[in-house]
Amino acid sequence: MADFQFETTPRIICQARGSARLGELARELTVARLFVVTDAGLIKTGLIEPILASLSASGIDITLFSDVLADPPQEVVLAAVSAAKAARVDGVMGIGGGSSLDTAKLVALLCGTSQALDEIYGVGLARGARLPLIQVPTTAGTGSEVTPIAIVTTPTHEKKGVVSPLLYPDVALLDGRLTLGLPPHVTAMTGIDAMVHAIEAFTSRLKKNPISDALALKALALLYRNIRIAVADGADEAARTAMLQGSLLAGMAFANSPVGAVHALAYPLGGHFHVPHGLSNSLVLRAVIDFNRPVADRLYAELAEAILPGRHFADPAEGADAFARELKALVAEMPYPQRLREVGVAVADLPMLARDAMNVQRLLVNNPRAVTYEDALSIYEAAF
Repeated sequence: MADFQFETTPRIICQARGSARLGELARELTVARLFVVTDAGLIKTGLIEPILASLSASGIDITLFSDVLADPPQEVVLAAVSAAKAARVDGVMGIGGGSSLDTAKLVALLCGTSQALDEIYGVGLARGARLPLIQVPTTAGTGSEVTPIAIVTTPTHEKKGVVSPLLYPDVALLDGRLTLGLPPHVTAMTGIDAMVHAIEAFTSRLKKNPISDALALKALALLYRNIRIAVADGADEAARTAMLQGSLLAGMAFANSPVGAVHALAYPLGGHFHVPHGLSNSLVLRAVIDFNRPVADRLYAELAEAILPGRHFADPAEGADAFARELKALVAEMPYPQRLREVGVAVADLPMLARDAMNVQRLLVNNPRAVTYEDALSIYEAAF
């Protein structure tokens, strides 16, 4: 950990009713024609209307794109880019969950560069400029507002990532009121997703660093302490805000100390079976923790101390036992499917999932323990 590099979103605002400031923030970025990216479900909630009204009151011309789908398909991303170019926008705002924020990132980038989307899948391949970008999360899960990553589902059902510092937005705004009333199962899925980000950032093999460690520990403590409250009571603004903050801190951590096997094995579940990303992570989390324990007990013991204040584990195995026990109990309480067989996966599908997971080497290399095809298959079998 002697040498490391840390990057994040340059301006982060956490403020109750802060969404009323979005027009002002867009103006500060000299945006006059704003492309707003969201999804139809969020439109139906009515959350977007006051934001659009505030933007219009600031004299900003708005083009609304609300066709974002979960695990954004490549064709939807390209349709958004075409719409933004046709409207000749000079700024982009993402409002919603990770899919909307990821789509907004790529719209801002592809409207500012001559590169095609197919040319920039991978790490550090994007070039040129991007349009000014503001991100407003309405779920506490992906941390996309502070990550340089956008995930796209290709026509072959493969999840590919664009990874570039150009994807960091200019401003991330957290307003806990925008997450009030989020359904319990969505709160649970996204909350566990954020916890996985913190866990995998802290145990990442290649780029683990002191700043990400500190952020991951704080994130996990916040998320663990508040997720049950947020799931039980959609109107608890304090818990909702704490979940947003935990998600953001976890996002900052894993953006610099990347995730590993949980995410690598989750991606094929989303690509083939359209399982929501947070649920995909949760379905394999327990089995991956068990798989990693031969090399990660010391790290899991430190994570146990973060979620169990006042506890100290001199014996790493004892601490890792406590961590695994707490995480498994928490996941078991969450109001969503618990096994792969409950989301449409058949035993015959497991080899295909394992083969696809092995293609996600950009993440598997970060896992604390090396993963072979046989290991991936065993993890899926344990999660089945």
